[in-house]
Amino acid sequence: MPKMNSMEAAVRILESEGVKNIFGIPGAGILPFYRALMDLGTIKHMVTRHEESAIHMADGYARAIGAVGVCAATSGPGASNFVTGLYTAQVDSIPILAITGQNVRSQLGREAFQAVDIAEIVKPVTKRAYCVKEGGLVPWVFREAFKIMKEGRPGPVLIDLPLDVQKEMIEYDPETDVPLPILHTPPNRKQVVKALDMILEAEAPVMLLGGGVILADACDEFRAVAEALQIPVVASYMGKSGMPWNHPLMAGQVGIQCNTPSGNKVFLDSTLVFAVGARFNDRHTGDINVYKGNRKFIHVDVDPGQLGKNITPDLGICADAKLTLQALLEEIEQRKIKPRPVGLKIPQIRTELERKTDYDDIPIKPQRVFKEINEFFDEETVFVTCIGLNQIWSGQLQKITKPRHYLDCGGAGPLGWDMPASIGAKIARPDKQVVTVVGDFGFQFCMDALPVAVMYKVPFLIVVLNNGYLGLIRQAEKYMYEMEYEVQICYDCYQECTYEELPKLAEGGTSSAVGSLEPGEVAYIPENEGRGFNFVKFAEACGAAGERVVDPSEIKAALKRGVDAGIPYVIDIILEKDTDCSMGVSIDAIREFE
Repeated sequence: MPKMNSMEAAVRILESEGVKNIFGIPGAGILPFYRALMDLGTIKHMVTRHEESAIHMADGYARAIGAVGVCAATSGPGASNFVTGLYTAQVDSIPILAITGQNVRSQLGREAFQAVDIAEIVKPVTKRAYCVKEGGLVPWVFREAFKIMKEGRPGPVLIDLPLDVQKEMIEYDPETDVPLPILHTPPNRKQVVKALDMILEAEAPVMLLGGGVILADACDEFRAVAEALQIPVVASYMGKSGMPWNHPLMAGQVGIQCNTPSGNKVFLDSTLVFAVGARFNDRHTGDINVYKGNRKFIHVDVDPGQLGKNITPDLGICADAKLTLQALLEEIEQRKIKPRPVGLKIPQIRTELERKTDYDDIPIKPQRVFKEINEFFDEETVFVTCIGLNQIWSGQLQKITKPRHYLDCGGAGPLGWDMPASIGAKIARPDKQVVTVVGDFGFQFCMDALPVAVMYKVPFLIVVLNNGYLGLIRQAEKYMYEMEYEVQICYDCYQECTYEELPKLAEGGTSSAVGSLEPGEVAYIPENEGRGFNFVKFAEACGAAGERVVDPSEIKAALKRGVDAGIPYVIDIILEKDTDCSMGVSIDAIREFE
């Protein structure tokens, strides 16, 4: 059998498993792996400025095309900076392979330099974590990792590689080694028959599209079942994009934050819920007793640990979503079932309950931003967003037509995820326009990703909703604790301005706040325009470009300039600073704001 370095074998396996891109930072503890990566030369690598950004890039890459995302880091703090990204991937079922360097085996457990036991640290937030202590095991660990990441409920795996293991010569023949088979669990036919019987007997059934439908590439089958039976559809937030927003059966999203009024209404009027690939998490259900009501539940999930965890179903089906929906379609066809009238005019309900977005106010209302986004971008655009009021408004107001064209982290909600995830998405889908919708606070968490995008010439558009606040926490403090404490992030908010300085201010887009200033007079630019951190200047310092927008009528033109720029482009939109976002504690008691 041929002999080769263990890391050459590892990189050859990555290649054979279809890996085309790796995001990471080389360090002393991982250099043999990087040498093998360089020598083979078939896998592209992007050097990031922080390991957390690297794993979020791998995450965005994976979500955009349904592939495994790969990231690499050195030992110690390099490896531990992956923890947040692994947790994010684990809770959202994203297959990510995190490869980390480690000190030599003889130094493990001795508090040696950068010798943290990362495999033990990340066990709760991965499907599997290895510390490989024998070079001969390297090929089999890498092969098994891909099987584990893809099989059943997808998720992340970490492989920790001691430095001396990385240098070992091992016996390995790449000509005879192939990927391990991935098993997809089929449903039991009796369960499929019973599910269909329950749906047909229900007075007002509804289908719930969870994120697992998208992950299983089962959106076509899901829609086919809904159309065959003419059943209204609602989605969880993670299921957004799984069915076109304007489909005649698509009512909207259910939830206490990222909801639509029409989605909540149709769900509340239902008597049976056929849920596929949903976790029934707290931001989706809200008050669990209101959510359950007197409804019956059929729950399809590939992970048996999800069945009964938050909702005890009347029928639980532990199986692959795509195979289950295909079996249900076969049963419908076999019985020659004719669709019954829906009874509900879903498009009319959507229109009647749609939230207002056509505000002309200055400072700009956040809802108006999404009106402009919906009108300007086509259905091929890939949107990325993350935790905050920006995410909730996006979830409530953006109109998405295609699966994997709306990427969001729903379970962990790590601030800063969106910018690096957008870069990963653009690397995965270079043919798509990628747009990040980010808050002014979240932007500053992983802004180290912007110079990476400039360096590698990765163009994407960053829309900053700038209200000068930790907006979501400001609102929580206001209504739950009757305070406003340490949530304002604008500074130097009032700038002295003289008549002579007006031309300069006009260039920066801030003169509208000065009004009719006369020669010799002094005025102050108020908070709505003096927002402290200058996102545009930061973009320019990185080699990107951008502009500030203070008038809603200028948003579309700014979006056009951003798309046409061909480089990373930041649009800093100055919002009304204290607009509240519609939400509540239960799906029947959402407090609406304008």
